[in-house]
Amino acid sequence: MTCDEARILLHALLDNELDAGHAREVEAHIAGCPACAAEFAAQREMRRVLADTNLRYVAPASLRSRIEASLPGPQSQQPTRRSVLRGFAMGSAVSALAASGVVAVVLRQDDQQRILSEVVSAHLRSLQAGHLTDVVSTDQHTVKPWFNGKLDVAPPVIDLTAQGFTLVGGRLDYIDARAIGAVVYKRRQHVINLFVSQTTSTEDRPPKTQTMQGFNCRRWGERGLNFWAVSDIGADELAEFVDKFEAAMKANVEG
Repeated sequence: MTCDEARILLHALLDNELDAGHAREVEAHIAGCPACAAEFAAQREMRRVLADTNLRYVAPASLRSRIEASLPGPQSQQPTRRSVLRGFAMGSAVSALAASGVVAVVLRQDDQQRILSEVVSAHLRSLQAGHLTDVVSTDQHTVKPWFNGKLDVAPPVIDLTAQGFTLVGGRLDYIDARAIGAVVYKRRQHVINLFVSQTTSTEDRPPKTQTMQGFNCRRWGERGLNFWAVSDIGADELAEFVDKFEAAMKANVEG
């Protein structure tokens, strides 16, 4: 394992995202490479410092005073026991509804982050020698049929060589405990993994770019499929890839 390969996987090793085989390879490299060992130690120390840092914000007492001053003064008529209970019941119901909504949003966000983490981990695994492709071909008419029978829905495979993104092959991968297709492209020497999975949702989602562990990931949904394009190229180039892929896919459907 080279230093470049090991440094790509240091974050994954630190977060316990590597399988046992890859973890042993990286640990063996670190043991014999002072530079990578120093980098790994620095990342581990940064993680410890962030975990020990108290980032909680405490509102100043003056804020409480201003809020209390803005509240209406005591009313001349005292509230009845019935009105108090009615207000309490209504407040509890509203609070319960609000809390359930917040929990649902948090769960969806956590689920999306978990899947994004799995997508990036799959991209990292593919960069290891012999893991990038199961079928090697620059011909879309060779790559697409290879997926037939291996997945419920074969991913769209489009040749974008003329647009600057070379098709190099495809493979099966696993995200969220499900087998999905990965179509592999290259931009110069940079790998772009396009992960495609089937979804029951028919809602189209516009592309959105996120960054994790130094990789850009652009996700979108279209025609009952979820797409994740992952690479270390710049966000603008990755957006260009997605735009050209969508345009070519649309042209194929209309044609």
